[in-house]
Amino acid sequence: MNRWSGRVRRALLAVVVTGSVAVPVSAAARPDIPAPPPAVTGPVEPGTLAETYAANRAVAREAAREAAAYGATRRARVLREAAAGGRTFLHFDARGAGRAVEVFGDLARARRIAVLVPGSDTSLDTYDRFRAGALALRDRLEGRTAVVAWLGYATPGTVSAAVATTGRAEEAAPRLVDAVRELRAVGGHRPGPSVVLLCHSYGSVVCGRAAGRLTGPAAVSDLVLVGSPGTGADRVPGLDTRARVWAARGSHDWIAHVPHVSAGFLGATVGFGADPVSPSFGARVFSAGGGGHADYFRPDSPALAAMARIVAGARPGTGVTEAPRA
Repeated sequence: MNRWSGRVRRALLAVVVTGSVAVPVSAAARPDIPAPPPAVTGPVEPGTLAETYAANRAVAREAAREAAAYGATRRARVLREAAAGGRTFLHFDARGAGRAVEVFGDLARARRIAVLVPGSDTSLDTYDRFRAGALALRDRLEGRTAVVAWLGYATPGTVSAAVATTGRAEEAAPRLVDAVRELRAVGGHRPGPSVVLLCHSYGSVVCGRAAGRLTGPAAVSDLVLVGSPGTGADRVPGLDTRARVWAARGSHDWIAHVPHVSAGFLGATVGFGADPVSPSFGARVFSAGGGGHADYFRPDSPALAAMARIVAGARPGTGVTEAPRA
């Protein structure tokens, strides 16, 4: 082991040890807020969307009452907003950190669907900022396009052991595959809409774990990795996908300083391997401007403008500015 790899392993070990202490302590101090179980609905189809949306708003409404009675005012506010008329959730679960799959646009008529896959520290309590990114993207799109904010897994905390390992991503990947299959099946036309995954931060680890299974009825046209710590693959072929793979990182994103290695530790894989914006990885790298880790979905972000063009079907040289290779 050379001096550099030894330092990297020690850094990763420090993350794991810190997280293994911090997470149980914080969890013990934050008991779950009472909430009802999710709505029981049948298969999601064009003719049942309105019923599904109404059922999930009803769950959010009841969850808001329970959270308010418990004294969780912040959660109650988020839930009351989710229950408001016009909100359209395919799935909603207020238990624990919460899960939500919200649709922006006419899903049944959409020919293109953008799915946002979030990174660490995304929960119902921080859902507003995640939703804001989905809304910003929707505002840049035209035609028969829908945007889906997919908070479909328990994201890790930024300061936790889970954020440095693939465990949460491995649990989330089959859920993401099922979600894409469901979204493509809802479309009222065949062969179904084109789906683009926009994967932020730890969400790119989820997308990397799911990539090889996103085929057939669950196929996606593009995987877009922004602010990524890695995907678990050394190169694009290692993702085992026929989708176009794009990557971007803002020049002020702290994720650039995360060691791009992968090592076994206590039966878990720590770290996520190659940097997706490196030339050797082989992604189509596009410019994200000077933003930081939380800036990719800002309304004025160059990254958001590029992602909107990718969702609309852009190819290299046709509206997406690719960053120069190092």
